[in-house]
Order: sequence, then C-alpha cells, then structure tokens
Amino acid sequence: MSKKFIPQQFLNRELGQLEFNRRVLAQAEDANVPILERLKYLCIVSSNLDEFFEIRVAGLKEQIKLGGVAAGADGMTAKQALKLVREQAHLLITRQYQVLNEDILPALDKQGIRFLRRTIWNDAQRAWVREFFFNEVKPVLTPIGLDPSHPFPRVLNKSLNFAVELQGKDAFGRNSAKAIVQAPRVLPRTIQLPPEISGGAHDFVFLSSIMHALVGELFGGMEVISCHQFRVTRNSNLFVDDEEVKNLRTKLQGELPHRHFGDAVRLEVTGNCSQPVAEYLLQQFELAPEDLYRVDGPVNLVRLMDIPGRVARDDLKFPAFTPGVPGVLQKKGADMFKVIRKGDVLLHHPYQSFKPIIDFIQQASTDPNVVAIKQTVYRTGVDSELMDALIAATQLGKEVTVVVELLARFDEEANINWARKLEEVGAHVVYGVVGHKTHAKMLMVVRREDGKLRRYVHLGTGNYHPRTARLYTDFGLFTSNEEVCADANEVFNQLTSLGKAHKLNHLWQSPFTLHSEILRAIQNEIRLAQAGKRAHIIAKMNALLEPETIMALYDASKAGVKVDLIVRGVCALRPGVPGLSENIRVRSVVGRFLEHTRIFYFGNNLKHDVYLASADWMDRNFFRRIEVCFPVLDKKLKKRVIDEGLKVYLQDNCKAWEMDGEGHYRRKDPRRAAPKCAQSALIGNLAGSSADSISKSNTKSSNTKSP
Repeated sequence: MSKKFIPQQFLNRELGQLEFNRRVLAQAEDANVPILERLKYLCIVSSNLDEFFEIRVAGLKEQIKLGGVAAGADGMTAKQALKLVREQAHLLITRQYQVLNEDILPALDKQGIRFLRRTIWNDAQRAWVREFFFNEVKPVLTPIGLDPSHPFPRVLNKSLNFAVELQGKDAFGRNSAKAIVQAPRVLPRTIQLPPEISGGAHDFVFLSSIMHALVGELFGGMEVISCHQFRVTRNSNLFVDDEEVKNLRTKLQGELPHRHFGDAVRLEVTGNCSQPVAEYLLQQFELAPEDLYRVDGPVNLVRLMDIPGRVARDDLKFPAFTPGVPGVLQKKGADMFKVIRKGDVLLHHPYQSFKPIIDFIQQASTDPNVVAIKQTVYRTGVDSELMDALIAATQLGKEVTVVVELLARFDEEANINWARKLEEVGAHVVYGVVGHKTHAKMLMVVRREDGKLRRYVHLGTGNYHPRTARLYTDFGLFTSNEEVCADANEVFNQLTSLGKAHKLNHLWQSPFTLHSEILRAIQNEIRLAQAGKRAHIIAKMNALLEPETIMALYDASKAGVKVDLIVRGVCALRPGVPGLSENIRVRSVVGRFLEHTRIFYFGNNLKHDVYLASADWMDRNFFRRIEVCFPVLDKKLKKRVIDEGLKVYLQDNCKAWEMDGEGHYRRKDPRRAAPKCAQSALIGNLAGSSADSISKSNTKSSNTKSP
C-alpha cells in the first residue's frame, strides 16, 4: 500500500457492502412498502449475500489461505476483515429472519397469502401433500446412506439438501446412522395447494416441509431420528490465467462446471439442527464454527422471489406504469436515423422505454442502406431481441461485429451461447482485450447516405438487457455527432484490432484516460475554489473505492469545493470529517428500482460539464476494464440529466440515507418536510408521457445554473 494513503481516512469495502444490504433490508421492514414488495426485498438481501459470500468472502479466505497479509487502503488485513464480516453478517441474517417471521409472514397471512407449516395441516391437506410427494418428489430423489461404500456426496453450490439421522438396519443389514438427500433444482421450493384443498386462494407449502413430513418414506423400515435442511455456499470465482489461455471460450466452458464445486465458504442450517449434525457438516466442508449460519426458516429465501408473480394481487405490489417515450419518437414507425440526425435523443430507464433501442437495431438490421453494425455485450440475458436482430442482420449480409465479454460474472454461460450463435451465422465475434473486461456499453451503426458513410451511436450507463431496463435506472444517449461517433469507432477498433490508442475528441476511456481526466476535472474545481469562484462536484455511481480519487476529493473539500456524492452501494470515503471532508456529503438512495446510473457533474466555472459513464470510481473500472465516459453536449439534454439524475436525488427525503464519517447511514425523515421521492417523481413526470417534462414539473427551483 502506498504511504500516501492514510488508513484512517478510508472505510472497508466488505463492511460497506453489508451496510448496503442493511439499507435493502430496511425496505423489507418499511410498513409503507407493499407487502409483496417487502418480501422481494427480503429475497434480494439473500441474493446479495449469496454473491457476497461467493465472491468477497471467498476472496478474503483465499488471501488468508495463500498467506497474504497485504492490506487495502483502509489498512485492514484479510484476516481482520473476515472476522468483522462474520460478526456483522451473523447480525444481519438474524435480523433478516426476524423480519420474515415477525413482520412479513404475519402480514401476508392477513392478506390470505399463507405458508402452511406441516404442524397445522389438516387431513385433506396431509393427504394431498402425500400424493404430491409420491408423484412429483420421490421419483427424482436419490437418498444416499453414508457408509464406507457411499462417502459424503458432492454438494452443489447453494443447493437445498437434507441431513437425516437414522436408526435401525436396512435390507442388507447395514446400520448407517446418517444419510444425505439432495433436492434437485427441478423441484419447486414452494408448492401452491389447490384452493379446494387448502381453503384459500394463495396457500403454499415449502418443499422442506414436505421433505420433513415424508422423508421416512425414503428409508423403509428404518426410524428417522431427525431431518435438517442445509445449504452450502461455495467460492464462485473463476480462475482463468489470461496469459495462458489460447481460446477463452473453450477455457471458460471447461471452468464453468467447477463453479458449482468450489471451496465451501458458508454453511446454512435451520435453527433446530442438532449440534452434532452441524459439527459433522462443518467437518465435511472443512469450515470453521464461525462459518455456520443458523436460520429460523427456509435456508434459501431467494427461492421465494417468484411468490409475488404467482399471486394475482396488484393491490399488494407497486403500482404498474407504462414507460414513456420521448416525443420525437412517439410517432408509430418513426425513422430512428432521421430522428437522430435532427438531434441527440436521451432515454432515462426504466421511466422511459427500452423499446427505442430495440427499434434502432431492428431497423438497422433490415435497412438496405446500413452496411455495418457493431455492439458490445456484457449482459443481455438468455432471450434477447437485440441479439436476434444482430443474427438477422448478419444473415442479410451486413458486417456485424460483436464484442462479447465472456467473463461477465454469472452471465458467462449465456454470453458463450450468444457468441456461438453469432459465429454460426458469420458475425465477427471477439472477446475484447486480454486482462481487461469490456464493460463499455456501445452500439454503432454505419449507414450509406448521399454517397457517403454516416455513423450513428448509442452509448449507455447500463447493459443491453430489456428485463433489467425495467428494474435498473440508467441513461442512454443516441447521437450522430461526428466527433463522438469517431471516438466510439476508435474504441471499437481498439477492441478488435491492434495498435496504439489515439487521442479521443470527447470520450474518456479506461484504462487510458478516464482516471486522469476525472482527477484533472477535480483539480480544476480546486483551482476555481482557490480563485474565489464557485466550485461544485456532483457524482452519482454504484461504488466509490479508488484511493487516489478519494484523496483528490478530500483535497477538493479542503479547498472549499462543495462535493455531493450519491453512492448507491459501497463508499470508502469518510464524509464530514473536520479538516478532511467537511464539504463532502454522501447519500445513498434505495427504492423501487436499483440505482445504476453513473453521472459526473463538474461546475467548471458555470460551464456545467455533465458526463455519463459505464464506470464506477473503482480500481477495476479505471485500470482493468474497457469503459467509456461520454459528455452530454446538447444543452436541453444536459439540463435533463442534471434535473432527473442529480437534483431530484439530492432532494429526496423518503428513500435517501445520509452517511457519516464512520460509514453508518441515517435514513432521511420525510416528516420534517414535504415528502420528496426521486423515483416516484420520475415515474410521474416521465412514464407514459412526453418524457421531456421533469425539469418543468418537478420543482420550480430547478435550473441549470445551480445544481
């Protein structure tokens, strides 16, 4: 660690991620949130924690195993961090299940949505469950009795399993006291009972309840002493040596199956699991007692995520809305190229529709004047109209180039499949640059017009993924600006060809210029403040971790620059510390949608520079990824970004949390002032309407001169 970084000036990344999940859990605790949405938030916490253990905790354990003692900017070693993470994770998970049992399930029950425990089944329900077990469950189970010829089985990452204690002898005279039953993933974890059997329209039983009730049927003639759910979380990092890989796709296809059987990092059991069984399982997975998490309920809450979709109760969910479309695109069958030639077009998802992006590429795929299409793919999903359009364009003879990032975590398999399909029809498929993930969101179309070639570009802060475009907040920009298009073309050439990086007109790019340009822009605000001029920085992102950038922001604060940071997740900077960061405010907004936009505003002596980016302010984004940060040049669109992406979030007092210098968050209290909810305001102003009105109707005080 560089000596210029003082550990006391930085917060720990892993503890920051747990703090973020506390803010998500707070949504599940909030009685003002519809009850089925509260259940979703509870599931999201579990999903987040799964990835946290699979990646971050696994990384800490790997460092310890390899003998590494190097500390991050916060000065904490892996061993120290792991100790604190375990303590905080146990507290968080205990609270999560407390919310489930004391708040969520009783509230659902009042609405006629019940999870029937086996202890309250009546005779009719018990008979139905028994029939379901014999017809749908037992045929796909493979119980494994543990003895010298049947060793402890390989247990899949995050799968549901049962440890069974037995007594007696089987048909072969064996008296093994233990067995393992693995629940195949094809089995649903929640089963809806027919209304005529349950007496209610939305009654469910857990698969685990069925197993507990009928597990004895798997071991005929033997007595079941106990049956306990368990679930193991494994290290899911893929280890690919960039220097030795000759074919990344082939290598990944070989590595992906191993993800399910990486080193164990966490064991979850139910609270009533006996200590001997828990210790036995810990021994089998080579885990420490601190890695055992006892939970008061199902060991995998993620599998409850589908319940809201199975319950037809719109009154218990967030109100539905139709994403808006900019006025210039509202005409049915609008010519996207004609519209973009007239001026840049800004989309703000999910308040505005993702469909114009699909329309753009579909029009390009069939337009006889389009000669080439280039696109980056980081995450796009298993089913994608965009990918289908690229395949169709290739089949129609257009030059199609797709930069597929095969190492997009947990989307590797989908991306491999798309790469294969594109290659099969003759598209040019490349996998970016060795050692650098391609995280930039770029789409370029080359069209012949009036005897010459003209480029059209879409740049975004989010992935080309229609489903997440309904769940994540992101900006996307269409432009035919020649200099911006030339920059995008240069980045594509870097990704597909060889050669030196050339100077770009407008785009800041990782790993070459983004970091230095951010530092330069911060330094410029410092100079303005020192000259007695107004200086202001506003940055919205998912995470702020890179030490040199944080130090530059501290310098800006000391110089009198006003710094407003809207950081959804982890922030290693300590705000409000006297003599260090008293001019810096940090807030996090956690609401209906996942905040995903990256927006950087620099006052620049009232020029109001606004940039959108695919990158957070993290080491990996600055130095180990291909990222682009692009300016919003049109004054009206710049004002929209400031109003919709920054001001409204700085004014939020419903879903916003203020961070203190110790890394703790305090939720804003709307009772002290008129309630202002950024996401609700944006739905009201952008959804299903002409989408350029937020600056007019959100607040009269909004203006470009003073963000």
